[in-house]
Parts: sequence; structure tokens; C-alpha cells
Amino acid sequence: VMALFMDTRLLLRKLNDLKCFTPKRNRVKEKWAATRPKHPPTSLALQHFDAAYSVHLGPLWPSVRCALLSERKYGALFNNFSSDTLLEDLGAQGCRDFISNVETEVQPPEPAVGDSGYQQLSPNIRCFVFPRGDVSRFKPARPDQDGLLGYYLMDAASVLPCLALNVQAGHNVLDLCAAPGGKTLALLQTASLGFLCVNDSSVSRTSRLRKVLRSYVPKQHLTDEKIRVTTLDGTHWGEIERNVFDRVLVDVPCTTDRHSLLEDDNNIFSKSRTGERRGLPQLQLQLLLAGIEAACPGGEIVYSTCTLSPHQNASVVEQALHWARENHGIQLEVVDLRRLTHLFRNTFHFAPDLHLGEMVVPHLAANFGPIYMCKMRRLT
Repeated sequence: VMALFMDTRLLLRKLNDLKCFTPKRNRVKEKWAATRPKHPPTSLALQHFDAAYSVHLGPLWPSVRCALLSERKYGALFNNFSSDTLLEDLGAQGCRDFISNVETEVQPPEPAVGDSGYQQLSPNIRCFVFPRGDVSRFKPARPDQDGLLGYYLMDAASVLPCLALNVQAGHNVLDLCAAPGGKTLALLQTASLGFLCVNDSSVSRTSRLRKVLRSYVPKQHLTDEKIRVTTLDGTHWGEIERNVFDRVLVDVPCTTDRHSLLEDDNNIFSKSRTGERRGLPQLQLQLLLAGIEAACPGGEIVYSTCTLSPHQNASVVEQALHWARENHGIQLEVVDLRRLTHLFRNTFHFAPDLHLGEMVVPHLAANFGPIYMCKMRRLT
């Protein structure tokens, strides 16, 4: 019996030794396989987009799909608050400011009837990009002698709604859904603002926004009375400040198509967020209506998303135009943005023949976007 007991102990010890030398991942492989989602959010997003966008974009979808699944291009939004010597560094990297280096040799399209006054873009915004087909990456921005970063890396197409907003000297501006802060920084570059209100409904996102601002904007500019950062429900802004702002940017939460295809973390196509995703068009409508109410008569509103979805783009604008007129007595006109798209046709690839608004679609030679934008002018 004693010999049997000793043999059993020896066998158990050998088994334990063998377990110690067995790679951990192999010992828990069955558990990993059991918990791995059968249909990750990125896969669900691709299935959804294949079904919806193949109809919406038709023969354009295969090339857009390929670009969406490829590495995106970035632009470097130049920080006018930092040292000008960085301009030389950006030029040495082989990139150019796509805003100041526009090509206008072809006569731009005539503006729509009643829109002859739309001639200008928000001034002083500079954004550097590499040429079409060049997939080089920007070097990380470094702080100058005052600790401010020289440029902010973002999708260069995200600058277009800020340019379209046409901020001029003394304007009061509302950025209703501001985080993470790229468009806010672009608006601050104009150096034209009379007052800027920056809002986001999420506490964590507002915290990130404040951090971005501290990294790019001198402290004295952030502490004066010309900039206000708030964390409020943007859908009720019409009840907070009505008929106040000359310009309103409504860059709404959306399916964020590129992120949905490439990142499983915080993905709107996660099954736990199905209700949130389906409710996006209603949330977008409420935010746009609030932005319209916040604008003063004669003021202008730009609605923007980073999705290709017509249900989150033109449909939302159409509903907002109707609701504003029927339920709030507010008359609006849509501003023709074809002059803007003409200026930047050699940098971005624009969707053809949209009946409402303009949209940058991803393209392998110019892999920016998607960015949809529609500009409205409040008449009453």
C-alpha cells in the first residue's frame, strides 16, 4: 500500500511539472475559444455596409469598400498658436497646405439662385497633406518652447465643415458636439471669433477635449471670456440659448463607418449597442434642430457626419428642414457647397450627384473620409 501511495504521489508531481512547462495559452485555449464572439462587431458592420451601401453607392461601393478597409490618410492641422518654424518642417516632409494651394484654373460652378453671397471660407485655417497616392505618415508633433504642439493629426476632410462654416470677424460660434476637439481647434485657428462655445454631452469626452485644448492653445486664451467649455445635453440647446449664434457646427455622433470596420473596441455595431445604433437618426435630428434654434436669424448651420449612410445624412437634414418650418416657424435655405468641392477636387474624392449636401468618399489615391456636410442658412 505504501509503495502504491508513493507511486501515486510521484505521478501527480510529474503531472504538475508537465503543467508548469505547458504554455498558458494552450491550457486555456478551450476557454478562449468559448468566449470569443462568433460575429465580432467589425464583421457585423461590414455585412451591414455591404447590404446598404451597395444599393446607395452602386458601382462606386467596391472601390469605397476597399479604401475603407485600407489605412487612412491624415492631415496635419497647423497650429497658428505655435512656432512658425514648423512650417518648414512640414514642407520638408513633402506635404502641402491643401487650403492655400488650391487650383482654380477651371471656372467654378455658378452658385444656386439666392446664394450669390457665398464667396468666402473661414480664414487662416491651414492643413497639410501628402500628395494623392502618397501614403507617407506624418512625424509626431513636438511641443515648441511654450509647450504647445505644432499640429494636430486628423482626417483632412474633417476640416471641410469648418471651412464651409465661413466664420468671420466677431462671429459668435457654437460647436455643439465638439469632442474630441479637432474641429474646435480648426475654428480657433481663424482668430476671428467673437465668442466660442464648445459643448459635448459626455463628461469623459469633454475631459479629453479640455486636454487637447491645453496642448494646443495658450492658457490665456482658454481662461478669457471668449471661450466656454460645457458638458450639457445638446438636444436641449434651443431651450438654453435660442437665437444667439452667428454660426453653429453640428457634428453629430454617427456610426463612424471607418472605425466600425476596423476596431472592435467601442464599436457601435456591438450587440450591446444595437438600440443605441438604431436610435442615431433620431438623436441626430434632435441635435440638428437644437443647433438650428440656437442660430440667430441670418445665421448659418453646418451639419456633418463621418458616415456614408443616407439615413444619417440627407434624411436627417430633410426632416430637420420640415420640422423647423412646421413646428418652430423657422425658415431655412440650403447653401450650395459646390464651389467648395470644386476648390478641393484635387485633394478629395467627392460623391457625385448628391441631391442634398456634399460628401467626401474614401478612395485609395485619396483615402480621406467619409465626411458628409450640409450647410443651411436661417432666414427667420
